Amino acid sequence: MNLPNSITLSRIAAIPLLLWILSSAFPLQGHGQVGLRGGEQEIIASLIFILAAITDGVDGYLARKRGQITTMGMLLDPLADKLMVSAAYIVLVAYNPRIVPPWIAVLVIGREFLVSGLRSIAATEGFTIEASEIGKLKTVIQIVSVVAAILAHRWDYWIWFPSFHGGFVIGVRFIALTAIYWMTIVSIISAIDYFVGFWKKIDRASETKRKRRSFVLSRKAKPSQPSSEHPSRIS
Repeated sequence: MNLPNSITLSRIAAIPLLLWILSSAFPLQGHGQVGLRGGEQEIIASLIFILAAITDGVDGYLARKRGQITTMGMLLDPLADKLMVSAAYIVLVAYNPRIVPPWIAVLVIGREFLVSGLRSIAATEGFTIEASEIGKLKTVIQIVSVVAAILAHRWDYWIWFPSFHGGFVIGVRFIALTAIYWMTIVSIISAIDYFVGFWKKIDRASETKRKRRSFVLSRKAKPSQPSSEHPSRIS
């Protein structure tokens, strides 16, 4: 157990906390009409999710910088990511179904299962597939979509600086819907891109294995064949 792994575990520990905050058991749900105007639940849940998302990059950076890349860390880091994303979209289906319909949650979680399965097969074949730029973009859009969907439960729009020419209107619900559907499209493209990269490497790995197997077999001594000629004819 080291600092990067402890940070990863804190991300896993934040999952039940996030589920509790977005449940009806949270004590500040619909609290008052002052201050945050009853939005304490949404603000706290958004901050916790943002902090958990930040730890996803911090633990990897510290592990590489401190030379503390461990087997436990390689297991926990992707597990924490999958649990965090899956839990967020599952709870949002119940918390804000106007923004996150069930089929989107099924698609996102199915994509995570697909990528995890391909990574497991790749590991058994002795190669890895690096995250592409599309995958990194998908992660960023996921964070924006989850936070926007949480906030859109309370607000359809925000008005900033109302005293300045009427203020600036920020469509929270519009941003949430746009981010959710963009995230869905990018997730599908990312899954296809990952599968294509996997397919190319698995073909090369299989070809390399066949060559190695034939090379090993060719080094075995062939059994001597008995001569078909009559012994009296052999000088």
